[in-house]
Amino acid sequence: MDSGWWRPFSKSDSRVPFQERFLHQKNSSQDQDNLDRFIPNRSAMDFGYAHYMLTEGTKGKENPEVITPYQKKLAEAVNINDGTRILAFKNKPPTPVELVPREILSPPPQSKLSKPKRCIPQTSDRTLDAPDILDDFYLNLLDWGSDNVLSIALENTVYLWNASDSSTSELVTVDEEYGPVTSVNWAPDGRHLAIGLNNSHVQIWDTSASKQLRTLKGGHRTRVGSLAWNSHILTTGGMDGKIVNNDVRVRSHIVETYRGHNQEVCGLKWSSSGHQLASGGNDNVVHIWDRSVVSSNSPTNWLHRFEEHTAAVKALAWCPFQGNLLASGGGGGDHCIKLWNTHTGARLNSFDTGSQVCSLLWNKNERELLSSHGFTKNQLTLWKYPSMVKMAELNGHTSRVLYMTQSPDGCTVASAAADETLRFWNVFGNPATAGKAAPKAYSEPFAKFNRIR
Repeated sequence: MDSGWWRPFSKSDSRVPFQERFLHQKNSSQDQDNLDRFIPNRSAMDFGYAHYMLTEGTKGKENPEVITPYQKKLAEAVNINDGTRILAFKNKPPTPVELVPREILSPPPQSKLSKPKRCIPQTSDRTLDAPDILDDFYLNLLDWGSDNVLSIALENTVYLWNASDSSTSELVTVDEEYGPVTSVNWAPDGRHLAIGLNNSHVQIWDTSASKQLRTLKGGHRTRVGSLAWNSHILTTGGMDGKIVNNDVRVRSHIVETYRGHNQEVCGLKWSSSGHQLASGGNDNVVHIWDRSVVSSNSPTNWLHRFEEHTAAVKALAWCPFQGNLLASGGGGGDHCIKLWNTHTGARLNSFDTGSQVCSLLWNKNERELLSSHGFTKNQLTLWKYPSMVKMAELNGHTSRVLYMTQSPDGCTVASAAADETLRFWNVFGNPATAGKAAPKAYSEPFAKFNRIR
């Protein structure tokens, strides 16, 4: 893990200060031991008390011992209660000094409120083949629904993999005149799937019944590369630059049309509140649309228009813990991730990642942002918010990581790349409120098809 502040632990790092302190103490002790033991140390003697004991100390004493006065006085002086000696040959030994403080040897117990350090795996849990996935930056071919079913479009076919029981199914293969499939997106119920096609149509499928419910026509003139659900409203973005809100409950499904991009709309994301829509385009522009103020008759019906990116903007992600915070990522000529306050229109931060930003995902449980990239490393990068310090770099893909999606529990990220592989990463760990662990292993979701070329 590369986090900026961490460096390898060295024994010398922890021992140099104490070693120096230990050597200094040892030299001081040697200096005392080298004193001549037969020469009294005058600085350690109490001459006034010694004179008193030799001259006046025996007055009033009865039955003195039959020894010389000097011997008696010397014996009494040696055995006095306060331990003071007439003759002292060395200083009192110094108070012992702890070489290592007690708080280092026995650190205080860890607070129950502090979180244990999370280990971020540097490799994917599983790598699967995804043959014939389109190498097209402007498309959105991977999505993980709330019912724990992963959908992926491989050329003209949409496959489903149920993560709960590891079952795999082919939902639909569209005719050559309609395909290839250019986008997939799950409805909030995790049951209905929208499929955008190259011929400008959008199909709505009931996946539990494997039944096509309807086809939306007339909203676009060219391919539909981006989709976003907002309750019963399906928003579609096309190569024609238009954004269309479709009410899937009614026959005349087109209810609003947003015009602001002059090139292909490649990124669409509704905020969690459902009030604001973010769109990114091949014109390097990010728009924020607010349904309460939008008027399709107005030539400028967006709430905010951000023009600071210098390449196509496909990667968009609304922050789960701050409703007005949007992250956007620029393509190969930009390399930047920018953070926006969509209430005020202010840019909060911008930093260069060094490579094409293909997709963005927020961690639902921690203040972290994950990005996927193209040339030269084709990596996933985890950033700490708001410092935007790099926490980890996940490598494995050998071509640009075009598509990313997140499991419903917030633990696992699936990424698909132009190298025709699908990888699962346990990058976000376990959700803070869930008791079960993130899925660790997967059966081959496309086992029947992963050898087809």
